[in-house]
Amino acid sequence: MPFDSEKTTGMGPLSAIVVIPTYNEAENIPELLRRILTLDPLLRVIVVDDDSPDGTAEAARRTGGERVSVLVRKGVRGYGGAVVAGYKEALAQGADLILGMDSDFSHDPARIPELLRQAEQADVVVGSRYCPNGGTINWPLYRMLLSRTANRYVQLILGIPCHDATSGFRCYRREIVENLDLDTIRSEGYSFLVEVLYRAFLAGARISEIPIVFMDRLRGKSKISTKEIYRSIFMVLWLRWTHSRRHSSHVERRTN
Repeated sequence: MPFDSEKTTGMGPLSAIVVIPTYNEAENIPELLRRILTLDPLLRVIVVDDDSPDGTAEAARRTGGERVSVLVRKGVRGYGGAVVAGYKEALAQGADLILGMDSDFSHDPARIPELLRQAEQADVVVGSRYCPNGGTINWPLYRMLLSRTANRYVQLILGIPCHDATSGFRCYRREIVENLDLDTIRSEGYSFLVEVLYRAFLAGARISEIPIVFMDRLRGKSKISTKEIYRSIFMVLWLRWTHSRRHSSHVERRTN
């Protein structure tokens, strides 16, 4: 069943925008855009390209038409910065719901309508590999074990009610993104995903999950290496320590 934007609010349709960071995805982005744009006539896309030498930005422009915006970042690269740029542009375009996904078909665009529907009852909806009925395909055993362990570690240390804090397939309500203080986020890769979700959690966001089956890319080369998972481990400790210090300072000010 396609997403029916008219049913999300009694005041009219919600505006939904999908943010897709890219680098050297010219062979994937045209088909991905075609699949997304057929889901709902009101759905729009922002492609944030880190100046790909393979012509990704041009391919997106040729395919997308008026419903696709293409931002090209010159001289800077990185997943986190690209997503932040996309979020800012989505806010500027008036999005009520902002989705994020990868450009390599590891995230099935057919799950977008369910993410949007679930956003009727939640502030953040995560497409989760590790909740019931979720899963992965074409991943080596060591990578799957490392990812599962990292996510359990995030749950234990940060207390985020989510089985898959490193999933980049998400939907945020506008109010949550507006309160993330995007300019202060410096982490990248999996660390970025954990930090953003943790900030939303601390702000009181209602977090929900839907199951997804993550398929490792069939074309092109992965942009996030295994070392990103290890980096996220240290980021989790830093986030917990920073939050504890802020909480202690708040309590001390109240008691003085």
